[in-house]
Amino acid sequence: MSDIDQIDFEIIAALRNNARITNKDLAQKVDLAPSSCLERVRYLRARGYIRDAHMEVNLAALGLGLQAMVAIRLAQHSRVGLEAFQSYVLSFSEVLQVYHLSGANDFMVHIAVKDAETLRDFVLDSFAERPEVAHIETAIIYQEVKNWQLAPSDK
Repeated sequence: MSDIDQIDFEIIAALRNNARITNKDLAQKVDLAPSSCLERVRYLRARGYIRDAHMEVNLAALGLGLQAMVAIRLAQHSRVGLEAFQSYVLSFSEVLQVYHLSGANDFMVHIAVKDAETLRDFVLDSFAERPEVAHIETAIIYQEVKNWQLAPSDK
């Protein structure tokens, strides 16, 4: 990671905050000439520091006003079993993200649904009935707060 500097981190942070920012505005924000800024963005993309741009979707406006994190512990831990379960979980449109974890739980599943009743039904029908699932714990997300700042790790 030594091949990027503080300005690169500022570019990445600005793009995390607004992936649609124009190169001109980005260059002004990080105090570079537009051509230099564009060159740096291309470098960051070519080296894999920037992979893609995403739109943030207003889930509540789509009728998905309840988000939850579902911690799942499996009874058995083989590579094939873990990968099969992960693929199974990703097959549901309610699932936004899946994290494979170390520790007490094997997976953390981020889901979005209409309401608490739908959440309960989804968890019971989709996870609780699975023979490989040993434990489920559901936490409703009250608020999502993002930190768009990014700093070098060697500070």
